[in-house]
Amino acid sequence: MIRAANLVRDIEHEGQHVTTDASAPEARRPGEPALTALGLGAPAPDPADASPHSFPGGGRWRTEIPSCEGPEALAVVLKEASRLDVPIHRISQGSGVWMLTDAEITEMVEGTSERDIELCLFTGPRGTWDIGGSVRSDSRGGGMRARGHDAVAGCVEDAVRATELGVKCLLVADEGVLWTLHRARTAGLIPDDTTLKLSALVGPVNPAAFAVYENLGADSINVPSDLTLDHLTEIRRVSAAPMDMYIEAPDDLGGYVRMYEVAELIRRGAPLYLKFGLSKAPGIYPYGHHLRDLALSTARERVRRGRLALDLLARHGADGDMAPLGSRTPGVLKRFDTPS
Repeated sequence: MIRAANLVRDIEHEGQHVTTDASAPEARRPGEPALTALGLGAPAPDPADASPHSFPGGGRWRTEIPSCEGPEALAVVLKEASRLDVPIHRISQGSGVWMLTDAEITEMVEGTSERDIELCLFTGPRGTWDIGGSVRSDSRGGGMRARGHDAVAGCVEDAVRATELGVKCLLVADEGVLWTLHRARTAGLIPDDTTLKLSALVGPVNPAAFAVYENLGADSINVPSDLTLDHLTEIRRVSAAPMDMYIEAPDDLGGYVRMYEVAELIRRGAPLYLKFGLSKAPGIYPYGHHLRDLALSTARERVRRGRLALDLLARHGADGDMAPLGSRTPGVLKRFDTPS
């Protein structure tokens, strides 16, 4: 098993708690000692840039393995996470609830529940798969949004079906669907502890938009991986809602690799989900068994990418403040008033 040299991990419930020992190094930026010796040291970070927020129950970052498309991929992720000692708070799927049978969803719910990991499934139809032509134009039209009443209805159908089978987190790519599902949980139509996660495919790029999605009911908001550190600080001045960010983004989201920035992303963006994606890999949505080998190999590699990012944090003395495994709530967030 691979372990960072400066980490001592307490194993509870199959790898549930990460601590640093007394000999752990003080936090430093990559290359800083050598650059300082050469007269090329950078100015000290500005404390005013740091996010003042944390997750409820403690901790400033959680982890997520995305694009886990079915029970077989889930088994691969869980096995590899145990082998590489990668703590996981959330596992998400991208093809959608409608691409899974009841038995497959139940198996995924049971598998994640055994490890106290949150399972997040995507809801319903999306514009990029619809018959509308504008999404294939240069402007990309409505993009991932749900086109028309029937598409919204499909998303709601998925949400009801998934939650009845025990899924507690739903991925959403449309602001109307987000608001509708928030109203549904407020009205008791789906469990009130269901969390709603905004997809990276529609992520906000400014503080005002981020705040709007929070008020519409998002409990976890993906932001594009090309946002600057200053952008994260700007968002944190207006909202404490958990933020999701690909540390390595899929190619269709830019293919950005920001591993050396992980510590600063946490400092600026907490509370932050570190998403371990994979660039230079073919897309697998909507997933089917014809893509089995690709889905399993990329699932395994996403966990390895997580190990690499966590090792970087450990080497830089910045691996503290991880939220307890099993934690999933977003805390008290701002919401628009719902119609009575």
